[in-house]
Amino acid sequence: MLKNKIYKYLSAEIFKNFITILLTFSAIAWTVRAVNFLDLMIEDGYPAIIYFKYSLLSFSSIVTRFVPLSLLLSLIISITKFERQQELLILWTVGLNKIKIVNIFFLLGFLVAVFQIILGLIINPFSLNKSRALLRETQTKQVDSILKANNFTDTFKGVTFYIQEKNSNNELINLFIKDVNGSLNTIVNEAENANNTTIFSERGIVSENKLILFDGTIQTINKKKELKNFNFKETELSLVNFSTRTIMQPKIQETSSYILFKCLTFKNIDEKYLNCPSSDNKKIVIEALSRRAGMPLYIPLISVIASFLLIHKQEKKNNYLKKYIIFMFAFIVLISAEISLKYSGFSTANFILYFLLPLFFIIILYSILAKNMISERIK
Repeated sequence: MLKNKIYKYLSAEIFKNFITILLTFSAIAWTVRAVNFLDLMIEDGYPAIIYFKYSLLSFSSIVTRFVPLSLLLSLIISITKFERQQELLILWTVGLNKIKIVNIFFLLGFLVAVFQIILGLIINPFSLNKSRALLRETQTKQVDSILKANNFTDTFKGVTFYIQEKNSNNELINLFIKDVNGSLNTIVNEAENANNTTIFSERGIVSENKLILFDGTIQTINKKKELKNFNFKETELSLVNFSTRTIMQPKIQETSSYILFKCLTFKNIDEKYLNCPSSDNKKIVIEALSRRAGMPLYIPLISVIASFLLIHKQEKKNNYLKKYIIFMFAFIVLISAEISLKYSGFSTANFILYFLLPLFFIIILYSILAKNMISERIK
């Protein structure tokens, strides 16, 4: 009964440190990324609520990046704390088996690995695809924030704006609009076949999803290279047909794992996600699946490596340096696993090897741990 309480206490302390470190790293990284996302409002004119939703939906993918490192730090910090407060010495004195503590660390690593697999395979693709759909389905743009005085703006694809100034009533003075994408074809019937349109206007205002222009000229060049000019007192320019340069197509990390697995079979694939017959894309797909399902397998390996801190050495100098050596070794393992992802898609052998290597090293290192701990008990 007492031993069970001790095991629960150790697990709770490690888990508490793990959550604290993970959330701290993730919050810092998310803040930096959210600042980078400000272009959605400043450059592309999306509303603030869309910006916040888009930023929040990326949080789970950031958390995934820091899970292995957070577990490693939490184990080392917790073990160092237990050792410094003589808690481990008391546990060894009362006859607590070290290998059971190692098993607890391994179990925690296994549970964290399952958590990351769920994040990688299910939650992250769903949330990231949801964020992309959010931009794709949002039509209302804050055009006022995009159009700046004395500045050429090419936020919209194929359309360039120039505004000489904005007055106190937020009116746009002396506008120049150049369209080479056919987005302005609907403003006048005669310009229906135009593929190059230029608009000069003395004044304009933005109202809802429309740009209302006053006193200006429309110059069009149709497909037959015929030039036409139209003068107007007032006209409305719909912004619905305008599309920003923001990428709307789902990226590989935003594609569901189910579709990626189907992609490997090259059958019944929705081409709006991936061009699966491409050999280059196959490598990318395998790399993505390795990151989602293979990278978490290195987490239990990290917990086994951290367990070497439980082995006692008589040399005090070695005991002091031990935690730094183990941390560096585990950190190198994580870096190597990250680098190896790039090569996992090169061949089937590389793909299988990436999944088998952590299992192989877990068996080897666990055996070494058990042997050393048995030797300590005999002594």
